[in-house]
Amino acid sequence: MHLPQMGYDRAITVFSPDGRLFQVEYAREAVKRGATAIGVKTKEAVLLLADRRVASKLLEVTTIEKIYRIDDHIYAATSGLVADARVLVERARVEAQINRLTYDEPISVKDLAKKICDFKQQYTQFGGVRPFGVSLLIAGFDNSPRLFETDPSGALLEYKATSIGSGRSIVIEHFENVYRDDMSVDEAVVEAMVAMGKAIEGELSEDGVELVIITEKEAKSVEGDELKAYIDRANEKIREELKKQ
Repeated sequence: MHLPQMGYDRAITVFSPDGRLFQVEYAREAVKRGATAIGVKTKEAVLLLADRRVASKLLEVTTIEKIYRIDDHIYAATSGLVADARVLVERARVEAQINRLTYDEPISVKDLAKKICDFKQQYTQFGGVRPFGVSLLIAGFDNSPRLFETDPSGALLEYKATSIGSGRSIVIEHFENVYRDDMSVDEAVVEAMVAMGKAIEGELSEDGVELVIITEKEAKSVEGDELKAYIDRANEKIREELKKQ
C-alpha cells in the first residue's frame, strides 16, 4: 500500500519525508515525454541528432526546431517543454556573448553547461516558481569534443554518447553495445540514426531528423544530399537488423 504524498508535491521548496522533490520528478517526466535527441562524441567531432517528425501535415516542417546554435562552436539539442527550452537557449546565448565581451574569447562548453545548470537549479529552490521541464544536450568543441547532459534538477554529466526524450533507454542500450572510442564520424552518425530508428520504431526521413556535426574547424547543420546519404545507409542497416529478428 502506497502512502499518500500528503501535499509534498504542491511546492517546490518542500521535501517529502523520504527526501524527494516531487516537482523535480514531474519535470523529468515531461522530458521523458519529449522527442528523442541523441548526442555522440568521437575523437574528431561531436554530433547531435534530433527527431523532428510532425504530428500534422499542415505544419511547416522548417518551424520545428530541436537543435539550436548557441555560439560558433556550441549547439544544444532539447527535449521536453518547447517554451522552457526556448528560455534556456536564449539564456545560454546571452552567457556565451557575455563571456566574449568580458574576456574576449569564446566560452568553454563545460562553463556554459555549468551556467545553465546553475540557472536551472535556482528554479528548484525558491517558492513561486517551478523547475524547467526540459533537458538539454550541450555539444561543442574546445580543445576536444565535449558533450554534456543537463537535468531539470540542475545536475550535469558528461557523456561519450547519450540521449534524452522518450527513446532514451533504447538509444542508451544501443550505444552500450556498439560504441567504440575509435569510431569515425561517419560511423557515429549512422549508428545514431540506427538508434533513432529503433526509438521511433521505423525508418528515417529527411524531414524527420535534424543533424549537426561539430568539429575543430567548423560546426554545421547537415542537410540535402549529405543528410540523405546518411539516412539511406541507416535505413538499410535498420532493415537488415529487422530481418535478423
